[in-house]
Amino acid sequence: MPLPSTVAELHPACSPEYVFTAVAAEAHEVFWIDAGVGVSTGWSWIGTGRVVPYTSPREVDIAPQNSVAPSRFPHGPTPGSWVGWIAYETGAVAAGAPSIPDEAVEDASWLLVDRVVAFDHAAGRAWAIGPDADRWSSTLSETISKPAAEETKEKVIARARHTPAEYASLIEQAREAIREGDAYQLCVTTRFTVDRKIDAVAAYLMHRRASGAPHGGFFRSGATALLSASPELFLAASDGTIRTRPIKGTRPRGTTLERDEALRRELATDPKEQAENVMIVDLMRNDLSRVSRKNSVAVTQLREIESYPHVHQLVSTVVGSANAGTTCGDLLDATFPAGSMTGAPKLSAMTILHRLERMPRGIFSGCFGWVHPEGSLELGMVIRSIVVTADAATVSAGGGITWLSVPQAEVEEVGIKARAPLAALGATLPPGW
Repeated sequence: MPLPSTVAELHPACSPEYVFTAVAAEAHEVFWIDAGVGVSTGWSWIGTGRVVPYTSPREVDIAPQNSVAPSRFPHGPTPGSWVGWIAYETGAVAAGAPSIPDEAVEDASWLLVDRVVAFDHAAGRAWAIGPDADRWSSTLSETISKPAAEETKEKVIARARHTPAEYASLIEQAREAIREGDAYQLCVTTRFTVDRKIDAVAAYLMHRRASGAPHGGFFRSGATALLSASPELFLAASDGTIRTRPIKGTRPRGTTLERDEALRRELATDPKEQAENVMIVDLMRNDLSRVSRKNSVAVTQLREIESYPHVHQLVSTVVGSANAGTTCGDLLDATFPAGSMTGAPKLSAMTILHRLERMPRGIFSGCFGWVHPEGSLELGMVIRSIVVTADAATVSAGGGITWLSVPQAEVEEVGIKARAPLAALGATLPPGW
C-alpha cells in the first residue's frame, strides 16, 4: 500500500521547470514524469525516492479484481509507487537472446517514491504529496523567483560508434538477413558519445524545450541520469486494460509549410514505412495476446501521423484486457524489449542485431516510467534520449529496416533523430552524419 502522506497545494506560479530545478538541487535521486512543454491536459510528476531492487514492482497485479481509484489524484507515481528504467539487455537476456552488458550503466534502476509534486495541467494547479507536505510546499513555492538552470558550452563534435559508411553496411547486412528469411524487419541502431562532463538538469531543460515530446522524463540515480524526450508509449495499464503505441515511420519536418505537408504526405503513402509499421503492430498484438483475455486484443489506431517539432511519425495503438492475476513482471516478460526496437520475429531479430551491432545498447531501446502498487503503470520507450554518466553522455538512434530500405536514407534518418538531443549537450553530429 502507498506510504502515509499529507497533501499541500503549491503557489499557482510554481511551474514544473522551477520545481524540478529546486528538487534536483536538494536531492540526488530525483525524477520527472513530464507531460511536455506548455500542455493544457494531463499530469506531470516531480519527486524523490530511495533506491530499491529491480524486482520490487514485478509482483504488482495489473488486473486487480477490486481496484479502488483514489478520490483526489489519478494513479501515477505517488508515494509508495516505483519509478525507474530497464535496460535493453535485461529484456534481451530474459528472452533468450545473446547480449553484451553495458558496463557504464546498471541493468535496471528503480526508486520507491517517498514524495512528489503532482501538476494537473488542465486545472493549472499543483500539490506536494508526502511527509510534511506543508513545509515542502512552502519551500518549493519560494522557487518562483529563482531562474531555471541554464548551461552554455562551446560546441563539440560527438564521437560516432559507426561512420556513415559502416552504418550503411549494417543496413545492407540487415537486408541480406531479411532476404534469407531470418527476419522480416530489423531495428538497427548506433550511438554517439559526447566526451565531457554534463549538467544533466540543465541539459534536460534544453532538451524538453526543443522536443515537445508527450512521454518525456528525467531520472537520476547513482552515477547515471536518463534525459528522455520520447514520443513513444511502450506500455500503459489501468483497470486491467493494457495499451501500447508503437512508432515506426519517420520524416523530418519541412522548412516551409508546403515542404512540411509534402513530407507528411510522403510518410502517409510510403509502402516501406506503411509495411514496417504494420509488421510491428502485428508483433505487439502477438505479445499482448500472451497476457490478455481471449479475443480482447484489438488495433484501435493504425498508421496515423503525429507531428513533433523535428519529425513526423507513423503511430498505431494496440489494446488488450489482462488475464486475471497478470503481474507487471508477466507483462514485461511477454513484451520487453519492445518490438519497435527489435524487429520481427523478435528472438531472431535480437540475435541478428547482436551480431550486427556488436556493442551494448544499454538504457537506449529500454523503457522507463512508473508502476503504481494498485495495478496501474505507464512506461515510455527510451528513444530520443540522452544518457549522462560521470564524464560523458551518449545519444543513440536507429531505424526499422525492411527489404525496401535504402541505406543512405537510413543514414539520414539517424542524423535527423540524433541531432536534437546532441544539440541539448552542446554537440553536433560528426561529418557525414
